[in-house]
Order: sequence, then structure tokens, then C-alpha cells
Amino acid sequence: MSGRVLVPWENVRDDLGGAELAETGLTVEVFSGDEPAAGDLGDVVFFTVPYDRPFGLEPVPRLSGVRVVQALTAGYEHLLPLLPDGVTLCNARGLHDAGTAEHALALILAAQRELPRWTRAQDAGRWDHTHTESLAGSRVLIVGYGSIGAALDSRLRACEADVIRVARRARPAEGVRAVSELDALLPAADIVVLVTPLTEETRGLLGTKRLALLPDGALVVNVGRGPVLGTPAMLAEAASGRLRAAMDVTDPEPLPDGHPLWECPGVIITPHVAGGAADFYPKAAAFITAQARAFAAGKPLRNVVSGPNPLYRTDRGGSPVTR
Repeated sequence: MSGRVLVPWENVRDDLGGAELAETGLTVEVFSGDEPAAGDLGDVVFFTVPYDRPFGLEPVPRLSGVRVVQALTAGYEHLLPLLPDGVTLCNARGLHDAGTAEHALALILAAQRELPRWTRAQDAGRWDHTHTESLAGSRVLIVGYGSIGAALDSRLRACEADVIRVARRARPAEGVRAVSELDALLPAADIVVLVTPLTEETRGLLGTKRLALLPDGALVVNVGRGPVLGTPAMLAEAASGRLRAAMDVTDPEPLPDGHPLWECPGVIITPHVAGGAADFYPKAAAFITAQARAFAAGKPLRNVVSGPNPLYRTDRGGSPVTR
């Protein structure tokens, strides 16, 4: 084997830079994604897509000889149209679980305990005394129950919430309900958290009709993909004061200047930052290092989501997941 392995950070390059990979004929270089990749990329055989960088995807269509593309997001629908034929694609399932669950919990608590209100009052030097909603005692639907959902579940239960798990298919042994039951579950929900991928099945999953099923005052949290939640419908419900929302993802995204969601009462927006907290980077560095070593040794890769050899797939039959 020969060719180049591109990784996003110097510490990963240094970890892989010994005789271990050199003996296989592979060389390791850094591509940070901060600017376009220079030169011919035909000899790149293993490519890691830099996380949340402006030119992270730029090289992908030029990787004519690549054998493995490693994403650092769990969702990968944006990569599939760019990949050359016959490439094994791996995602980052599991690396963002803690960060995304933590952020979702923060959004819920901020909305329930009205933290933006208190921040504005502090800025104005005003003692604005009132009581708020709580998370304890609330019924929370987690829609898209996978590894991120499980991480959020444990945090919500620690806060004394009643958690209902919902996924594409029912998994009775795990207490997971099917998404086909969603219409029956929504009228009793205080909080709905969307952690779903963006697929044809989930696009517009929560739109006008389903939002109308929620009780007055319910909170909708989206940490999955923006188009899973219908923006016009959510905007109308929030503008009327009937529902509230907390979003780390939006449709459109980035949310443009002047969009009515920015000023909508009862809406909290963060700019798609849930999965990129500090704990992600050491986990990702260790994961990339292990993947590159497995590739060099001809061993099975983790988190294979598409590719020519189904024996190497570690989540066969799954759909794209978030983050």
C-alpha cells in the first residue's frame, strides 16, 4: 500500500508519524480545511473531513484514488453526493453524544427557567421577580432515539423528567416507541426534542399539523437538522405565544440577518454549536488515529455507513444520524 493519509490536526499527524505507518508506504499530512487543498490529490487514500472548517469539503470531489473518507460528523447526508464511486465512508457516531446532549439539556433549562429573560433584566439592572416552568416533572419526547438520545435521556432523568423515547421503528426491549405513534404522543408532551437525521422521511416531521397537537406552552427543541422542523409553522406558533422553541439548528442555516426567528418571542437560537464543545476534540483525535491505524493494517473500520464491502459496515441498515 502507498499513498497519503490526510488528517485535520498536527497532534494526530504526530501520533501516526512513526514507523508503524511508514512501513506500509503511507505518509501522513495535515489538511486543516482552513483554505482549499493545494496540488494533485490523486494519491490520497484516506481522507478525514475537517470538522466545521470553511473548506473541509472542498477536496472531496478531487479525491480520485481515495479508499476511505472519515467524517467527523455523525450526519453524512451532505457527503454522499460528493463521494467518488467505491469509497468507504465512516461517520463520527458517538463522538458528539455528550456535547450534543449537554447542549440540548442547556437549551431546555434555559427555556424552562427563562434564563434569557434574567439576562436581559441583569443588563438593564432590573430585579424582575417571578416564578417559571421547570424540567422536573415535565414529560419529554426524544424523537430520534439513538446514541445522542440515550445520552440526553440519562441527563433528563437525573433532572426528574419523564422521558418518552421515539425512533423510526419501535424497539420494545428498550422502551422505544415508533415514530408512527407520534401523533398520539404529542398532546401529552411538555417538551419535544428533535435529534433526528435529515432524510426524506424526517423532512418536515414536525410541521403545522403536528405542532398543533402540542398543548399550549409546550417547548420544541431542535438539535438534529433544521428542516426536520417546519420553520413557518414554528414561527407562527411562537409568534402567537402558544408554543416556545429552542434551536441549535435552523432552516435556513445559517439564519440570515433580519429573519423573523431572531426577534420571535419565546425562541432561543444557538448557531449549530452543540456538538463542537471542548470534549469532542480529544475524542475525535483518538478516533481518527485508531481508524488510520486500522486502515493501514487492513483491519475493519468502525462506524462504516456506506462503501463497497458490506462486511465492514458496523451500523448496517441504519440511516444518517445527526451532528
